[in-house]
Amino acid sequence: MTIQRILVLGATGRIGTILRETWAPDMALWQGRREFAVPGGAAPLVFDPISQQQGLIQAGQGCSTVLCLAGAVPGRNDAMEDNIALARAAIRIGAGLGARVLLSSSAAVYGAQQGPLDETTPPRPVADYGQAKLEMEREGARLGAELRVPVTALRIGNIAGIDAILGNWRPGFALDRFPDGRTPRRSYIGPVTLSGVIQSLCRAETLPDLLNLAAPEPIEMGALLDAAGLEWVPRPAPDHAIAEVSLATARLEGFHPLPPEASLPETMIAEWRAQSR
Repeated sequence: MTIQRILVLGATGRIGTILRETWAPDMALWQGRREFAVPGGAAPLVFDPISQQQGLIQAGQGCSTVLCLAGAVPGRNDAMEDNIALARAAIRIGAGLGARVLLSSSAAVYGAQQGPLDETTPPRPVADYGQAKLEMEREGARLGAELRVPVTALRIGNIAGIDAILGNWRPGFALDRFPDGRTPRRSYIGPVTLSGVIQSLCRAETLPDLLNLAAPEPIEMGALLDAAGLEWVPRPAPDHAIAEVSLATARLEGFHPLPPEASLPETMIAEWRAQSR
C-alpha cells in the first residue's frame, strides 16, 4: 500500500513513548490528552479520542493507518472497560479517515495456557485485564465489519524495560525458580525491535485480524535480569506458578522476519538501554 502518515492514539503511554523516540519525525501524527513533546518539534494533537473524534478526523487527514495504543493499564486505577470505548473511537476515526486500524491488545488474552500459542488458540484470560482486552478485540472486529474498516488486534508480549521484571526491579527482587532450576519463561521483545515491527505492519499491504507480537523464542526472566546485571533472589515456585507462556510468531514473521538474536536477553537489554538514554 502507499504509506501515508500514521495517526497514533495514546502517544504518551509506554509504547507510544518508545515509538516517538525511535520513529522518523515525519512518520506519524501523535495524539495525547495533554501537552507533550513531539519529534522534530511538531505540535502534538491534544484531543480526547472519545469525545473529540471529529477534531481528530480533521487533524488526521492523509493518514492511512490509525494505531491505537491508548488503553487502561493494570495497577493505574483505570477502568478496564475504557479499552472498549477507546477501540470504538479509534475505529470510528479510521472510518472517517478511510484508514485501517491497529489495536493494541495483549498476550494476556491467552491466560495461563501452555505454548506455543498462536492466533488460532482459543483465548482463556484469567485476569480482568486479559478479559477486557479480549472484549475489546471482539468489539473491534464487530464494529470494524459494520463500518467496513480493516481492524487488526496486536497481541503484544512482554516488552523489555516496561515489563514487571526490569520495570519493577529493586534490591532484593525475588523470582520464582522451578524444580528444574529454571525461572519463568515468557515471550519478550526488545523496544527497538518492537518499533521496527510496528513500522513494518503499518507498511504492509494487508494484515490479518489477529497478530502475536513478540520475539520468536521465549526467554527466562532470570536470564534477562542476569544480562542486565541486576541481582535477584530465587524462591521456590508455588504450585500455581506458570513455567512458560510462549507466543508463536510465524504469522508475524511473514510481515517482519525476526533474526535469532532478537530472542537473546543481551539484545533486549542493549535495546532497552539504548532507547532509555
